[in-house]
This record gives sequence, C-alpha cells and structure tokens, in this order.
Amino acid sequence: MMNLLATLILGATLAVSGCTYYGYPPGTAIPASYDRSFFAAADAMRDQDVVVSTQDQAGGTVAGQREGTSVTATVRQQPDGSVRVQFSASDSRDPGLLDRISRSYDRRMGR
Repeated sequence: MMNLLATLILGATLAVSGCTYYGYPPGTAIPASYDRSFFAAADAMRDQDVVVSTQDQAGGTVAGQREGTSVTATVRQQPDGSVRVQFSASDSRDPGLLDRISRSYDRRMGR
C-alpha cells in the first residue's frame, strides 16, 4: 500500500512539474489597478517635491502645492475597466512640472 501511495505521489509530482506558466505574452501591458494607479500618482507628485495636502482615495483626488503652484491628480476608473490618471496645475510657473510628474508616474507604473 505504501509503495502504491509513493508511486501516485511521484507520478502527480512529475505531471505537475511538466506544466509551464507563460504569463502575459511579451509586449503585453499588465492592466493597471485603481489602487496601484492612485498611489503611483500620489508618489509621482512627491517625487517632484509637491507637498501633498489632500489624498482622497475614494474620490480619486490627490492635491498639493509646489512653490506656490497648486497641483492636482485625478484618478478615475473607466467603464471598460481601465484607469485614467490626469495631472493638472494652477499656473505655468514651472512649465515642465507636469511632464516630470507624468514621467515619474510612468516609471512607478513600470512603463
């Protein structure tokens, strides 16, 4: 009886070890989750020295200031399941700020 059980366990182990998991095909983007996108947006703003004063995950808003400029990120779940993230600023004292925040966000999302 013991030999039969050992043979069955060995057979099952060999059968499972022959399975291969391929994951996502190369070049396919992994869909972003709302939570991951929200926190990446907030951290991207901090990366660019924005002092975050409001971080409302349920409302999808992150707001802060950098050298007198108000910066806001809005995160919205789309009907198709994708997530849309948009950064905006109150003025253009630093015209490259939003671009830098966007690049920080892309890095944090692995893009």
